[in-house]
Amino acid sequence: MRVLLIEDDTSVAEYIVKGLRESGYQVEHAADGKTGLVKATTEEYDALIVDRMLPHVDGLTIIQTLRASNDTTPALILSALGEVDDRVKGLKAGGDDYLVKPFAFAELLARIEVILRRQEAGSAVTRLKVADLEMDLLAHKVSRAGQPFNLQPREYKLLEYLMRHAGQVVTRTMLLENVWDYHFDPQTNVIDVHISRLRQKIDKGFDKPLLNTVRGAGYMLDDSQ
Repeated sequence: MRVLLIEDDTSVAEYIVKGLRESGYQVEHAADGKTGLVKATTEEYDALIVDRMLPHVDGLTIIQTLRASNDTTPALILSALGEVDDRVKGLKAGGDDYLVKPFAFAELLARIEVILRRQEAGSAVTRLKVADLEMDLLAHKVSRAGQPFNLQPREYKLLEYLMRHAGQVVTRTMLLENVWDYHFDPQTNVIDVHISRLRQKIDKGFDKPLLNTVRGAGYMLDDSQ
């Protein structure tokens, strides 16, 4: 997932960029509104995090400009202005959510995930594809190069999560929280066991492996190795 952060406060920007990258996101940073608007209108992003008060072009103007051109990229507004009228103005300008400074990173991350889920639901994704690996979400079927696989429910959920985050490093903690839905010792081998089984099914017999281990970080599903 690619995120554009438009924030002029260096310390806040570093805090957000570090946290999002550790959570598996690809992040680009623009330090002023003019640069941010150019990036937002010329490049593809899955979500925007936009400070309201910015040099050159303010955050609400950036979002209004995007919405006027039918750009529906989800946008989370950050602002020290926390009155009801301020939040209403932000949402009416086209923001999908509004987070008041100071904030906890966990809340920012949760809000980003929510607006991404809304966007995903609205786009009605029914098929995931990474190289020649395909997942039909409606038929609940998986195949690679036309060869079908029988996956156990947990394997299917694991693969779906990896495919939805293709090209990103997925940590063990992310898998425990999102595939197993609970927290426990990240050193447990339950992930290793399922990854090994899944790798045997989707990679064995094919020239190019898709499910890769990123040493010291986690796992990545992509075709760039």
